[in-house]
Amino acid sequence: MDLLSDRTRLIAAATRRGEGRRPVNPPIERASTMLSDAVGDMRDASLGPLYGIDGTASQDGLRRAISDLEGAESCWLAPSGLAAVTLPLLALTKPGDEILTTDAVYGPVRRFLTRYMAARGVTARFHPAEASAEEVAALVSDATRLMLIEAPGSLTMEMIDVPLLAEAARARGVWTVMDNTWAAGLAFKPLAHGVDVSVQALTKYAGGHSDLMLGAVSASDPALVKAIAETYEDVGLCVSPDDAWLALRGLRTLPLRYAEQQRSMMQVATWLADQAEVSRVLHPALPGDPGHLLWSRDFTGAASLFGVVMQGGDTQTAHAFLDALSLFGLGYSWGGFESLITYETPQMAFRVAPPTLEGPLLRLHIGLESPSELIADLEIGLAAWRTAVG
Repeated sequence: MDLLSDRTRLIAAATRRGEGRRPVNPPIERASTMLSDAVGDMRDASLGPLYGIDGTASQDGLRRAISDLEGAESCWLAPSGLAAVTLPLLALTKPGDEILTTDAVYGPVRRFLTRYMAARGVTARFHPAEASAEEVAALVSDATRLMLIEAPGSLTMEMIDVPLLAEAARARGVWTVMDNTWAAGLAFKPLAHGVDVSVQALTKYAGGHSDLMLGAVSASDPALVKAIAETYEDVGLCVSPDDAWLALRGLRTLPLRYAEQQRSMMQVATWLADQAEVSRVLHPALPGDPGHLLWSRDFTGAASLFGVVMQGGDTQTAHAFLDALSLFGLGYSWGGFESLITYETPQMAFRVAPPTLEGPLLRLHIGLESPSELIADLEIGLAAWRTAVG
């Protein structure tokens, strides 16, 4: 199936022949204890999982599907996207090591680095979010063991030349881990661009319905696979067969949802960019965005998540805008079928070098609703903004 598109391969994996009569989707097998016919079989892993933590049909099917999508030899499932990010960081670093990452890194990951990892002797250094690959590579020290890459960066959507950065890291003996949630394993293939480990929050686009928590870690290098597999086993990570089944079902329609939400996002984002109350729309797929050239070169699609910097205003006016909306949900996460909006200015205070913003920073996720009706809802929000500004 190597020559097939992702859209077709995700379906063909379910309908391939040679496995006898069976359901299209694997059954949900809830199990802790696995029984054997003979005592000599109890530790024979070739006969199937030894214990429920090893996973049953739905977990195995999801692992194989994500491995295929990411072009990886191995995949591990974690109970959340955050757990998926932390797994390779734990597996590949030791006390005295340094992790180099963007100042725009996902907030809970920053907390993990500065609280949990720091207490155990692993330091984190945050490079400027807008730094080039060459500038980031120049920051590598003798202690740098791992680079954690986000492209685009959380909230402010900065891009970086991932292939060039991965090549520079490899030349310096530094592992690279990339959060690939934004591209969903579709629009960008980190391993094919030289990255060592690709991580996804399957909670987002893979699940697609805002009803599960799940993450995935994918890698191929034998040394990495061994280190991650051993850490995974040692800390006892596992996921629910029900959640794995939901994510596997979501994967079948992922390419269609991702493309449709991108189309709607472009309509909404382009409209917002023309509004007097908006200073900037932050999304690399938009022409004129600082990261547009890199996105155009390396990515084949775009997430329906973007930032909006308002022109003037404050917390009160931002709240008035959001409270006036009726189609946009007020909630965190993204990648589901529903549109969401959040107020993100307070998050900037955690950065080493907060960006200069002309007004409040909002984050929008565009779902599967009619884009014209979402725009009408935003018009109501902007009217409330103008009233609050006075």
